[in-house]
Amino acid sequence: MKRELDRYLAYLSSVRNLSPSTIRAYRADLHAFFDWVSREGLAFEQLALRDARAYVAHLTRNNAAGTSVNRAVSALKGFFRHLVRVGARESSPFDGVRSQANRRRLPEFLFEEEMRRVLEIDGSGFVDLRDRMLLEVLYSAGVRISECVGINVTDLNLVRGSAVVHGKGRKDRTVFLGGPALTAVKEYLPMREAFLRRKGAQQEQALLLNTRGGRLSARGAAEIVHKRVERAETDKHVTPHTFRHSFATHVLEHGADIRVVQELLGHSSLSTTQIYTHMGLGALREIYALAHPHGTRRTKNGNKEAVWEHKGTNAKK
Repeated sequence: MKRELDRYLAYLSSVRNLSPSTIRAYRADLHAFFDWVSREGLAFEQLALRDARAYVAHLTRNNAAGTSVNRAVSALKGFFRHLVRVGARESSPFDGVRSQANRRRLPEFLFEEEMRRVLEIDGSGFVDLRDRMLLEVLYSAGVRISECVGINVTDLNLVRGSAVVHGKGRKDRTVFLGGPALTAVKEYLPMREAFLRRKGAQQEQALLLNTRGGRLSARGAAEIVHKRVERAETDKHVTPHTFRHSFATHVLEHGADIRVVQELLGHSSLSTTQIYTHMGLGALREIYALAHPHGTRRTKNGNKEAVWEHKGTNAKK
């Protein structure tokens, strides 16, 4: 079984081009299922639909999120299809298991004024310049944290103000660096070169470095984000992905076409991008105020005035 598991995961990596993080998650899901089968005293060769449903119920009882349950079901369906394909089983016990319906939550994002405070990082040392560049690139390009730390200096085009990032499924795309992000990159690069000379690691290609002179990890970058956000004293729970959500929200709020945003985010499906249409709450509020009989008030000269005053993303009552 271990051999077939390794073959299945290798197939997902080399043929399906799934990301290393997805492969790790699938591996963990499959091992968790194997452990459950062992604890329940079930014979793997005799697993049936009732056992598959019992496992899903077990995950639910243990408060697993709907997305986590569906990912586990997806991993197990794929693995058992693989076993059928290689002749190790005649059928899959998960064929009759449906994915759970997920209630899609609106992503947390920062308003423009909140983002401005988070991006205010003083200091001219290596760490301060690196951290400021990290946050600026996350917000300016809307990249995933794994994509951001994966950028090499050779991926940058300072003339065009762009960078190539290596996204999910090994799909590369070009993202753009706005003025503040490009300035932050240009200020950081000389400090980066001097830092690598001191470390004797001039061959390092990673744009974002840790304090040892190697590539900054996604976890390390997340810790930097957490530390910098704490200093900005925002009461929101902010993660690296919050910058991506904020990027999408703000560019849509300022009139970008949703299909353009889909390309910039690297989404394969438009439906994934459409969750960001919540960005229109401010504009929708203004339209409602002017259109609904109880959403307006009369001024002294008799003209209609919106109860809600809308100013960009900072709509206020």
